[in-house]
Amino acid sequence: MLRLSLDALQILDAIDRRGSFAAAGKELHRVPSTISYTVAKLEEDLGVTVFERSGPKVALTRAGQELLKEGRHLLRAAQDLEARVRRVASGWETEFAIGIDSLLAPIALQEDVQAFYQVADRTRLRIGQEALSGTWEALLERRADLLIGAAGEGPSGGGYIAEPMGVMPFVFVVAPGHPLAAVPHPLSKLDLQQHRAIAVGDTARKLISRTVGLLYGQEALTVPDIRSKYDYQRAGLGFGFLPEPYVRAAVRSGELIVKEVEEPKPAETFYLAWRTGEDGAALRWWIERMRRAGMLDRLLALSC
Repeated sequence: MLRLSLDALQILDAIDRRGSFAAAGKELHRVPSTISYTVAKLEEDLGVTVFERSGPKVALTRAGQELLKEGRHLLRAAQDLEARVRRVASGWETEFAIGIDSLLAPIALQEDVQAFYQVADRTRLRIGQEALSGTWEALLERRADLLIGAAGEGPSGGGYIAEPMGVMPFVFVVAPGHPLAAVPHPLSKLDLQQHRAIAVGDTARKLISRTVGLLYGQEALTVPDIRSKYDYQRAGLGFGFLPEPYVRAAVRSGELIVKEVEEPKPAETFYLAWRTGEDGAALRWWIERMRRAGMLDRLLALSC
């Protein structure tokens, strides 16, 4: 007789993420007594203690950690199966998740979202934002079904299809009042080492994080997205490379100054990517929409 149910695994997952039975109940819209009963019944059926209890807070035992580690694979498999069944029945995904790089603002997709809802108003859209390797990880971890503007080539190992959306040149910029603005020669590593860099933090949790434009041991201010990096550099709190179209207006107005460096950053390719074997109607719609000529430039212009 099977003693483990998907419902019990879902409850364990919610308790672990939320830290208490009460918080898990709120997330799952269950009364606390139902949560407690399910956990107690599971522990009785398996003959193991799953949680260590300390007042309202709980923590997984080693047995509970192993159970949930493998159980989450089962939950993802069940979710994938449910989505595939519904997709076969209707042709459209019940939910579609878009992951965009922090270079782009989610509102830049407004026109595309409106067009999508005209043909697929029953598909729930979810738009998430990641940076650097975190964007690719979101696809591989199934937090996103389609990546828009993923920076650089994806990780090795395959499992996805990637198409270039465009190439973006980068320039090294500082505020007029920054000490590097007055340096007359192309900036060397020694020149840069003495000052603070502004860097976008990689949101990857499992993949190896990327660091862009940082020297070993250099002081750095890490920010969550490209807009924050732009704002902090314009405020004179550090330096770094930024997309040329993104800073064009600020350079023209004198708010930022382009400096020549001995080691410039090469232009970066940004990709449209999705998992191999996926073929839902929503995915096909968005791929064709994002394949339109000049799409990356349009999205970037709306994000600046």
